[in-house]
Order: sequence, then C-alpha cells, then structure tokens
Amino acid sequence: MKRILFCGGGSAGHVVPNLALMNELRYTHRISYMGTGGIEHTLVGKAGFPFFRVECPKLRRAFTPENLKIPFKLKRAEKEALAILKKEKPDLVFSKGGFASYPAVWAAHKLKIPVITHESDLSPGLCTKLIAKKCRYVLTSFPETAKKFRNGKCAGSPIRREILCGEKSRSLKKFGFTGSLPVLLVLGGGSGSKTVNDALRRRLPELLKKFNILHLCGKDNLMENPPEGYVQREYESDMGSAYACADLVLSRAGSNTVFELLALKKPALLVPLERASRGDQLENALYFERKGLCAVLREDMLDTLPDALEAAYGNAALKRALSESEIKSGTPEILELIRDTLPDGASG
Repeated sequence: MKRILFCGGGSAGHVVPNLALMNELRYTHRISYMGTGGIEHTLVGKAGFPFFRVECPKLRRAFTPENLKIPFKLKRAEKEALAILKKEKPDLVFSKGGFASYPAVWAAHKLKIPVITHESDLSPGLCTKLIAKKCRYVLTSFPETAKKFRNGKCAGSPIRREILCGEKSRSLKKFGFTGSLPVLLVLGGGSGSKTVNDALRRRLPELLKKFNILHLCGKDNLMENPPEGYVQREYESDMGSAYACADLVLSRAGSNTVFELLALKKPALLVPLERASRGDQLENALYFERKGLCAVLREDMLDTLPDALEAAYGNAALKRALSESEIKSGTPEILELIRDTLPDGASG
C-alpha cells in the first residue's frame, strides 16, 4: 500500500481541501499528515489520521524582531521533518501550502520524494513561490495562476464529497425552517467574522422580514435571545445540509468557500477580508464578479447590506451565469494526478 504524506496549515483553508483528498484515499493508501500545533493538528486529529508535529516559523510581513529568529527555527524544523520522512518513507508528499508545509516539502525534495502542491488563490502565496521548483506539479484552482509556473497545471479546487450531497427538504427540516421564506446562509470563515456578524445583527429585524437566516458565526460568537427565523451555530459539521437549504449566501471570499458555492451554483454576496490580509480574498471575489458569477460588497459598504442582499437574490443574470457555469469539484482530477505521480503509477 503506497504512502502519501499531506502537509499544509496556518488556517482551515489549507487543511480542509487536504481532508477532502485524504478521505478519498484513506482506504487505498497509507495517509499521514505533517503540520504545526495549529488548526491542522485539531482538524486532522478529529479525522483520525496519523499526525507528525513540526513547528515551522511564520514570516511576519511587517518588521518584527521575531523575524530574526526565523533562520534558526527553520533549520530545526527542516531537521525534524527530514528525520520523520526518513523513518516514514512516504512515496509522495502533497502540500496545500501555508508556512506549515515548508519543512515537509524541503525534506521530500532532499530525499528525492515526488511533491505535488496546490495553490487555491488567484495570486500565489509566499510558500507556493518558495517551493514551486521543488514540486512535480503546482496545481491551481484558477487557470491564470497555473500560467505563472513552468510546472503549473489548473486542476480546480478540491471539494469534499459530502458538500455536494445535501438535500433541501431534509436540510430545511434539520434547521427548523418551513420554506415559507428564502434562506440566507451566512458564513464568516473558519472562526467566524466579527465584521460580518456585527453588520448582519445590526439589521436583523429588517432582514428577517425577507429571509430566514442560518448564521454560522464562529466559536464564542452566539448572541443571546435570538429572534424567530434566525438560527445560529458556532460551527456546523454538516455543511452539505447548510448549503442545501440556502437560497442565497453571504460569505467571506476564501477561495475554498467560493469554489464550493460555484460548484453548487449558489448565488452569493461576498464580503472579502481586506484588513490584515495580503488581498487574496478581494482578488478572488472581484475575479468572479467580473465573470458575473457573484456579487461583491466591500467592507466599507456594509451599512448597505440589506439592499445588497436583496439585489443579489433578485439578480436573474447572476443566477443564469451560475446555471451555465462549468466550474465543478477539482477532486477527481487531483486524485488522478496523485495516483499517476506515485512511483510505478501505483494506485494503492
């Protein structure tokens, strides 16, 4: 049975797509994961895969004395990763990017183990730029991104199988909705978004006249005494049902979520994260807005949220563009490339 070591972390956006692939391979391959003690440790642990913890330093974009320690911490991380790979002997390393993936990719390259990486965003992240030449393929979600690398190949975005399998009537019942009003699903990213949460809750009385609302608000963000028609969850493990009951989605613009929405053909109003960001969410959102596949509301315009939601919900051109879109899950193509890259072309 062939061995594949996955890596990537720093945010759920680097881990959840890996899990989509890992769950498809878990019965035919020996799967393990290398990352830091961050979100990847929690999510991979819950999924039941072997986990190897290697703490990798993160480069701070603003000057800070902590950056002076990076060479020493990185050297230690590389040494630890090399020892793990020598012992585990994976046949392939698959990276989803983020600073947590660097030690595993470095060690794999040194041991001549083939590496595939996947970049979700329109503009490649720093880690992808650093490791690209060490990889057999740089897979991408956007075709334009693949053209930036000699070994680039657009394969689409990995999407969990269960995301695509929700059933609307069962989902409405699960969340306590009658179907008398359209359902607005509100997402704020892995840990919720205070900006989106606050903007939504300021206008709840007005919005609840037009929508039932399912709000995935993040840990410790529940409001007291929620009004009728407003259902809140800190976290929802059954995202297939959450998406299935939605007639409109209000969301941040992380690449993984956006591609899920597009594959499901869900009309969405995207509020990209702009502050404390390298600008990837804004680029992603504007790219698809130009193609007529979503609506975008900038953070400084959130006081117009009710009007923007109503306009998105009633946008016939947007719904037509989504119905005609050929965007789908990239999981099957990525799995095929993984199997083809394994030594001897083995599939398990």
